[in-house]
Amino acid sequence: MVTGGPELDRLGRDESHVRGGPLAAVRPVDADDVVDLVRWARRHRIALVPRGAGTSLDGESATLLGGVVVDLSGWDQVGDVAAGARSVRVGPGVVNLELQSVLRPFGLFYPPNPGSWATSTIGGNVGTNASGPRSYAYGPTRRWIREVEAVLGTGEQVRLGSHVEKRSVGPDLLQLFVGSEGTLGIATALTLRLAPIPEIRQGWAIPLPPKARLGRIATALARTSGTGLSAVEYLDRASAEGLTWGRGARWPSDSALLLLELEASGRTEARQRAARLRTALRAVDVTAEPSVFDDADHLWSLRGEASRVLDERYGPRVREDVAVPLGQVDELVSALRRISRDEEVRMFLFGHLGEGSLHPNYEADPGSAAGARIRSAVCSASLALGGTISGEHGIGRLKRAFLERELGVPAVRLLQAVRQACDPDGILNPGKLYPGSGSTTGPPSRSPSAGAGGRGPRASPTGAGPRTAAPRATPRRRARSP
Repeated sequence: MVTGGPELDRLGRDESHVRGGPLAAVRPVDADDVVDLVRWARRHRIALVPRGAGTSLDGESATLLGGVVVDLSGWDQVGDVAAGARSVRVGPGVVNLELQSVLRPFGLFYPPNPGSWATSTIGGNVGTNASGPRSYAYGPTRRWIREVEAVLGTGEQVRLGSHVEKRSVGPDLLQLFVGSEGTLGIATALTLRLAPIPEIRQGWAIPLPPKARLGRIATALARTSGTGLSAVEYLDRASAEGLTWGRGARWPSDSALLLLELEASGRTEARQRAARLRTALRAVDVTAEPSVFDDADHLWSLRGEASRVLDERYGPRVREDVAVPLGQVDELVSALRRISRDEEVRMFLFGHLGEGSLHPNYEADPGSAAGARIRSAVCSASLALGGTISGEHGIGRLKRAFLERELGVPAVRLLQAVRQACDPDGILNPGKLYPGSGSTTGPPSRSPSAGAGGRGPRASPTGAGPRTAAPRATPRRRARSP
């Protein structure tokens, strides 16, 4: 248990500007620990905030309202890889990039690769339905989750999903859990789908002409078959130059860049696909020669550093995440630039161009009145174009006010009813995702879980905690090579 000092401060915040005041942080060692912890929290009306690596950008894992951090980063066990079934069971604290190293000897990989994949955990990725460059071909996290084992806010344990390839047994409860930001339950284990590693995964970084129409490029690539594209990304000139300066990227730094990943089953197919791709790009006036990365993962690791380099060079910013239909990308870019001019602040732009998902960053204090205006203007611009207020980062603390504008009041009411069924006392990550202020005051609710509100450890959250034993992480078990 952590009850104070710099470590508690670190565990109580994420990469957003949202700050809170956690009472303590605990490190449960197994699912029974989590059950005890939830029952204790219900009895004492204490908020619990699940946390992996704390890479969330909208306050999802920041601890508010004097709650207790549930640190799952030590749950980094990787079970045996079922190569034939293309699946593996992992702990919620497994780091995305480290998992890829475990899977490589089996010729398999886990496709979702958010920009934070070097540090973010699978549990956190599930919490926000994270994406990444490869989601252009492979889709977001929710497509790659077979099963989640979790403890609900009632103290009950559930197993959502299945190992079968398809089933029809009513609404899919697993999909409700993915993207719920820790407000329905605390994941204790996850079974993932896996994919075969393509024989060739080549990265391209292509300079763009000064007045390139991004939507036109994205649409042209989407219409072209046989290219083997698994990622279509954009970096504006300042972001590309920053990565050259701060991370030694070897690409032209005097223009914006189009970043691509091309997959193929052999060299002959790779040449054929590259030829089709070049033809498609010439049709939209993209004629520069690419810088080629034989290891596409190196390209995405560089791309993932874009936000950190901007942190180093320019400090705190309003970091947004919106997505629109491909036909509206150029209109969105124009609106984002107009916001920059109206607020008289600099904008940096990068993102997942092939999906219409962009990350405008504005050089303004994210906690200021100007920051709030910019956030509101960006979300409003996306909604006006038929888009969404979040393509992949989630809602967290910062976008709750816009949820009803996108989903509508009846749909939000339905989500809140689901939350009420899973967490009747509102102890799990309160103040996040749903409109209105979270609260954990008042007596605990009755629930069908035996003793959920009235049993469990009696310790104060700043005392001995759910268990008196020293916290320990579940030891990692590496998968065996074939």
